[in-house]
Amino acid sequence: MSDEQYNRPLEPNPLGGSIILFVIFMVIFLVGLYVVQFLDFTTVWPMAVLIFLFAATFGIPMTFFAHNNAGDEHRR
Repeated sequence: MSDEQYNRPLEPNPLGGSIILFVIFMVIFLVGLYVVQFLDFTTVWPMAVLIFLFAATFGIPMTFFAHNNAGDEHRR
């Protein structure tokens, strides 16, 4: 196999998709800041919401935008 196959140029992200992702993650960040003001040691719900938001910030990009077939060409 030639090295040309693996040295493909990177494709730029579309502007619309980048703006949508920025808005989604900015909303998650602002909701997290809002929930922090309710954080105390008498109730578990604010911390549960913060943990969910933290997991969502990792889960959204890894689930929908990750290249899960990155090693596919090496397994053939």
